[in-house]
Amino acid sequence: MSSTGLSIPFKAEFDANSQEFSLSGVVRPRSIDEIAASISILKEAIDEVRGVLYINVRRLVQMNNTAFHVFVRVVLDACRTRPDLRFVIVTSSVVGWTTRMFTRLNEIEPQITVEVYDSKFYPGQNFVENASFIPILRTQTKMTWRHERAILPRHGLRPGVVMADICCGIGDFAVLVQKEFQPARIVALDHSKASLAYARDVAAGFGITGIEYTYGDASEMLLEDNQFDFVSCRHSLQIFNQPNALLAELYRICKPGGRVYITNEKNSHCLGEPRSQSIQWTYNEVAKLFSHFEMDVELGPKSRRYLADAGFDDIAVESFMVTNLDGDPRDFADVIAAWEDVYAGEMAVKRGDSPEFIQRFRQGFQDHIFAALHPKGYAGWPIWVASGRKPL
Repeated sequence: MSSTGLSIPFKAEFDANSQEFSLSGVVRPRSIDEIAASISILKEAIDEVRGVLYINVRRLVQMNNTAFHVFVRVVLDACRTRPDLRFVIVTSSVVGWTTRMFTRLNEIEPQITVEVYDSKFYPGQNFVENASFIPILRTQTKMTWRHERAILPRHGLRPGVVMADICCGIGDFAVLVQKEFQPARIVALDHSKASLAYARDVAAGFGITGIEYTYGDASEMLLEDNQFDFVSCRHSLQIFNQPNALLAELYRICKPGGRVYITNEKNSHCLGEPRSQSIQWTYNEVAKLFSHFEMDVELGPKSRRYLADAGFDDIAVESFMVTNLDGDPRDFADVIAAWEDVYAGEMAVKRGDSPEFIQRFRQGFQDHIFAALHPKGYAGWPIWVASGRKPL
């Protein structure tokens, strides 16, 4: 665990504004006295809160039985003395034992409920983490890499840096960075176990051994503060319903003076010729569809504002257009076909759209493919790149 910076101290905090008591790190006391201060914080929180007290254990890496029984005893006693108070224990699938252990409390006391945070934070994860979508991600990275390999140095990537690739997906970007820029270290984190398994196979196939792949929740990473010179997070803010929370984590793990690098899209600006009107209509609808599932695929031009709000300075923004002329037009067409399958074949159906709408929706993707493969055609997919420095 130490190789990926997972060793973090124990911390107990209470945020009165959000009515949240949080536990993080490794809690393994030999006696109750060692955690007496933390127990006092929990008791004070119980006395102060009205309605609901949230107990956040998303970053609780380890907890021995001594600590568990003491904290649980305080909560159960409060359920008897405070029948007006509800407890919501927020866990994470990344630290699976917390869900299993704390779920038992709901069976004992109905005033206690357990929520797995990931399912609320990633409302569209079933679509974007679909294993059937994995092969096309390699094609997308191949298309964007032609541009990004020249862009990355302008945003601070150089040989010898310590780097994190957050929401690394299938890991091909990390592999390309390792081969091209030779960072001293890369930690690649993702929330999809299927993608990480694929990522390890990709790295092995290229003979790359310097990438540390780790499973984790990007909104609550078990990584130390101020650890990385360069943090990348590509095509990911746009699929989180709380991008500010994700940016706060990227800021936290970045060293002062280091840079966070993000890429995002504006799907309504996808274009093609001929059949431009049909294509434009469909991608406008794509933006609306993602919005329905609490994702913002129009986020690209908003990147500067998000970085500034997160506290970064020296912000740089640029954009590029991936087109059918960048390489094999068939690659571009394959990506569009995969989008059609997921967006029209799954997401629109899930939203409850009519067969007539889905038919027209599909037609726009098919017209985009037609434009990409037409001998005189042009098809484009715009990407926004932005980075910001964490102040010294």
